[in-house]
Amino acid sequence: MKKNMGSTDKMIRVFAAIIMGVLYFTNVVTGTVGTVMFVLAIVFLLTSALRFCPLYLPLGISTCPSESK
Repeated sequence: MKKNMGSTDKMIRVFAAIIMGVLYFTNVVTGTVGTVMFVLAIVFLLTSALRFCPLYLPLGISTCPSESK
């Protein structure tokens, strides 16, 4: 699995996941929307940890800086 996520993308996802988690656990967002938001926060944290986004593959996106040889 080749990394396709740069550090800026990773930081944005982690920050968004933290915000969504806080909104969920403080009951600001509840019900189905809260559950979906919480699951999305987990997905953001997981993809940030792996530095790989499966959605980027079919779209041909990579936010990693190009490696010069």
